[in-house]
Amino acid sequence: MSGFIGRSFILFSLLATLLVSLLTYLLGWPTYETWLPLWSIEEANLPIAIWLAILLLVLSMGVALSTTQLARKRERAIETYMQSVLTTDQQSGDIKVPMVSSKLKKSLSEVSMLITTQKKSLLRMSDERAEGEDKRIQERIIQERQRLARELHDSVSQQLFAASMLLSAMTEQQENDSEEIPKPLAQAEKIVQQAQLEMRALLLHLRPAALHNKTLAQGLEELLFELQQKVHFTIRFRLEDVALSKGAEDHLFRIAQETLSNTLRHANASEVDILFVERDGLAIFRVQDNGVGFMKDDDGNAGSYGLHHIQERAIEMGGTSKIVSVPSQGTIVEVKVPVEKGVEVDDTNRASR
Repeated sequence: MSGFIGRSFILFSLLATLLVSLLTYLLGWPTYETWLPLWSIEEANLPIAIWLAILLLVLSMGVALSTTQLARKRERAIETYMQSVLTTDQQSGDIKVPMVSSKLKKSLSEVSMLITTQKKSLLRMSDERAEGEDKRIQERIIQERQRLARELHDSVSQQLFAASMLLSAMTEQQENDSEEIPKPLAQAEKIVQQAQLEMRALLLHLRPAALHNKTLAQGLEELLFELQQKVHFTIRFRLEDVALSKGAEDHLFRIAQETLSNTLRHANASEVDILFVERDGLAIFRVQDNGVGFMKDDDGNAGSYGLHHIQERAIEMGGTSKIVSVPSQGTIVEVKVPVEKGVEVDDTNRASR
């Protein structure tokens, strides 16, 4: 409102100045005699001078009103455009602002490009910060897992091994003396042996999932050779080098750890077969044991085995998983992942029995 009044006053002053100048030119310098007709001639009982003043006032108010409305329309158009730039990824070449000059359009285009560039820069910085934070968290997790694995191996695992050796020596002494082994002693030996299996499974689970510049086949082979030295059942495996992304290899390696850990804890198996091969454009990873198996619950989930984590990892890789278990006959865990094309790999098979 104040803007409208101000414009009206300024326009009225300018028009009045122009009119006075024009009358001075036509009638001469303002004197009582020369300008008397402006007051003596009346129209509708009002002097001509009053009508001229009213005309100037109406004209100035009309012009001020139109310019105010035009300015408001321009402001709204510019505000709408700037809001669209702030909320979308509109490019400067797509600028469409009505009722503004080409110079103002150019300025708005430059501001739009600057805002868009800043938005992208801030988004990239935010993504990099989040990725960096995730990486630091993962590094801390890996370090903590390694620390826990070392401490458990150096303390609890060694103590369990010593207890197992002591109990084995006691039962062997009882057998050599042809004496009946006390039931509590046999139970204690069994509990310690089960605790050793649980500890080995936990250490296997705590092992870092990163392959450290190794192929999946090399990492699995190293893992299985190490495991063979610590478990009482037979491990057979066949491994091929298959072209997979780094993420898929890490996921499969983690699946192998979780599956073997579950086998150690729950399967009570005497034989385990591991297969990792490529067939028909698919990488196939399979773990099969002849253990006790398990029953699925009413929802089709794999009970206490927690194998739904394997299914989730398979989905993240764009693959599929299948878990088949028959009580008293064993369990099969199979994961299939699409193989990357255009990558040369070494097809040398590794087999061990």
